[in-house]
Amino acid sequence: MGKVITFGEIMLRLATPGNLRFAQTDNLSATFGGGEANVAVSLANYGIESEYVTRVPNNDIGNWCLSELRKLGVCVDNVLYGGDRLGIYYLETGAISRSSKVVYDRSHSSISEIKPGMINWKEIFDGATWFHWSGITPAISESAADVCLEALKVAKEMGLTISCDLNYRSKLWKWGKSASEVMPELVEYCDIIMGNEEDADKVFGIKAENFDASRSGANFDRSKFENVCNELSHKFPNSQKIVLTIRGSINANHNSWSAMLYDGINIYKSAEYDITHIVDRVGAGDAFMGGLIYGLLKYEGSQQALDFATAASCLKHSIYGDFNRVTVAEVESLMSGNKSGRVNR
Repeated sequence: MGKVITFGEIMLRLATPGNLRFAQTDNLSATFGGGEANVAVSLANYGIESEYVTRVPNNDIGNWCLSELRKLGVCVDNVLYGGDRLGIYYLETGAISRSSKVVYDRSHSSISEIKPGMINWKEIFDGATWFHWSGITPAISESAADVCLEALKVAKEMGLTISCDLNYRSKLWKWGKSASEVMPELVEYCDIIMGNEEDADKVFGIKAENFDASRSGANFDRSKFENVCNELSHKFPNSQKIVLTIRGSINANHNSWSAMLYDGINIYKSAEYDITHIVDRVGAGDAFMGGLIYGLLKYEGSQQALDFATAASCLKHSIYGDFNRVTVAEVESLMSGNKSGRVNR
């Protein structure tokens, strides 16, 4: 099925235990996470050869991070060393009506100071079939955006399938240009475009008409998203598939989760999952993207690929940390309707 390359920033994740607030805790749980690294981990779990490209400091923290990725089967042979620090994000997990909170400490991180020409993309893409990036990377800094464009040009020239998670992060676009100014040129290179209703609105001004994320189940009209798929497809006519994740947020612990895929002709819709006791929703979109790439590589039909991605992401809500540590068998079991959660003996 070929090798998948992902590119972006990975950070040290420092999270409060349980549902404690920052001011309540005297310890933080240390793990790692980042959109494109999370996708690479998912693919490695599914037996896909995956390689992650980034830039980290040449110190114990950078080496610790890469060691964790190696343990999970991700190739990091072409990661650059340089810069002074690994970015950090702090996570406070919400509960019921209190939202989770993320505080970034990633200014002047190693990858934010990456420059065009530092990475030999032709060498890295040799033997690969797929390149994945997200809207987080160009948001980090102007130079990171330039390197992302550099990679996209080479990937397109070499005939790789290119996917993007729009991943709008309002706290990151601080370097002088907005997402709406930068992203269109980058997304033009993409075959697969994934996002949600907020991404489409904040980046491209495309709205899901009269959508209320607090409504779900029988009251949730997913057809409101069809116009978003159509408008994105018209805006980016070179794209092959537009994919939207649809989250209904009843409260911080209870969400509905589903998705749709538009291939230019047909709209496919996944099952809707009612997730009532969320363990950790951070990385759920990345789990979806990893599942989607696997599904598009593995299955013949778009419906199966969409169903695999949605089920994989549903399972991620039950797993602590950024990484989706599930197997193909577990995802396919949920796809087949096994939602009971009974002990597997």
